[in-house]
Amino acid sequence: MRLEHGLSLQQTQKLVLTAELRQAITILQLSAVELTEMVEKELLENPVLDCGDPVCPETPQADGGTDESANADGAGGEPPEGEAGRFTESPRRKERKEREERLEFDPAWQEYFADRSDLGIPREAFSAGERNNYENFVAWEPSLPEHLMSQLRLSFSDGVDRTIGTYLIGSIDQDGYLRCTVQEAAEHTKTSEERVVGVLAVVQGFDPPGVAARSVQECLKLQLGRRGKLEERVARLIDEFLPELAEGRMARVAEKMECTCQEVQAIYDLIRSLDPKPGRNFGGGQEIRYIIPDVVVEKVGGDYAIMVSDVTAPRLSINPFYRGMLAGKTAEDAALRFVHDKFNSALWLIRSIEQRRQTIYRVTESIVKKQRAFLEKGVKFLQPMTLRDVAEDVGVHESTVSRATAGKYVQTPQGIFELKFFFTSGVESSFGSSTSSKSVKAIIAELIQAEDPRQPLSDQKLREILAGKGIYLSRRTVTKYREERKIPSSARRKRY
Repeated sequence: MRLEHGLSLQQTQKLVLTAELRQAITILQLSAVELTEMVEKELLENPVLDCGDPVCPETPQADGGTDESANADGAGGEPPEGEAGRFTESPRRKERKEREERLEFDPAWQEYFADRSDLGIPREAFSAGERNNYENFVAWEPSLPEHLMSQLRLSFSDGVDRTIGTYLIGSIDQDGYLRCTVQEAAEHTKTSEERVVGVLAVVQGFDPPGVAARSVQECLKLQLGRRGKLEERVARLIDEFLPELAEGRMARVAEKMECTCQEVQAIYDLIRSLDPKPGRNFGGGQEIRYIIPDVVVEKVGGDYAIMVSDVTAPRLSINPFYRGMLAGKTAEDAALRFVHDKFNSALWLIRSIEQRRQTIYRVTESIVKKQRAFLEKGVKFLQPMTLRDVAEDVGVHESTVSRATAGKYVQTPQGIFELKFFFTSGVESSFGSSTSSKSVKAIIAELIQAEDPRQPLSDQKLREILAGKGIYLSRRTVTKYREERKIPSSARRKRY
């Protein structure tokens, strides 16, 4: 076989992700807060972009302060024309306006820049009325060590005791438990164990109650001692029968303690009111993050209005000064080519943000049509729905729906939910339709809430009740749904 070298032309078709397309995909999956951060970054890097609503060319600020006629005293430019000269269009401003009108622009985008509304709803409607009071928001909360150290500084004036207390607080984990022994603390601080025990007793009296305990039993007894309810019988039950009590074996515990089941039940209720992890209420110095809904669904009359809540990000427009610079000129020098590239980049960014808004709106609109019963009556009426159902309704790919709903929240009359909350599997019913698995979980929780606590419903009984409603599940599935709602078994729910 003879091998030869040569050149040949071949035409093929393939899908290539351009930089603009990758940017559009990235913008689509950003949440409202992430989009705001991205827009602020672009505003710093692209001088062609302007934030806020487009400024009318007749105002002096339209050119970014470069028009000398905007000066109040008229120095360096044309003087005002009469007393109302500040509001009169000067010849220079009129000339600039004519240049901007000659700029070749897509008519659809000209309409976008002139529009001040969002889907027919004025943007001012979001900000009008009562504004958020920032005094009601907490930007930072102290960690557990910081909270304890502030109390330590008020409790000890002696330097040695403060050193011991600092070491003990540094050995407390995020749940509030002390993870070192008295001997280790004494060796590290070079003091006696008796002095460490005395400082530890003071630290265990700090807020929150139960902190610096070395076991769950000690944590519970510290909290009961703070309340003045640490009786001998309660202490014995905590020390000896806490695992059996957690498993709901009231009768066995009552027999060993030689008391009635009602007395054990009363102690059990008292222990359940305590916090076994006193340190979990502290955020560890992490920043507080509030959920900002990306979409707002409100009932207006007999229908539901959908508003894409993008007011956190500034409305982007093109700076009129740079628009005027490009009008009627050729990009020959490097400066004009730079402005032209930034101009195209700004237009593509605005187009991608607008496409993101429209996609989220259409996806939410499809969800609202499917979940109207949920919006009216609650979680029990949630209908099963998949990404494919919404994709077919909107006319996009499933991956687009997944990106449009990832990490985004919707505010509804029933509360704030993640958009992915509405995509659930279905359970076949005897009526030829399907019921959402989340709806079945809500029904199970409702049945358990209404049960007789002296005779709680078993999983088999719950299965029979659901079958009477036309929902057929196995007992194992009922158990799984009950555990997902963090509902204990019937033996642990029984009351005496």
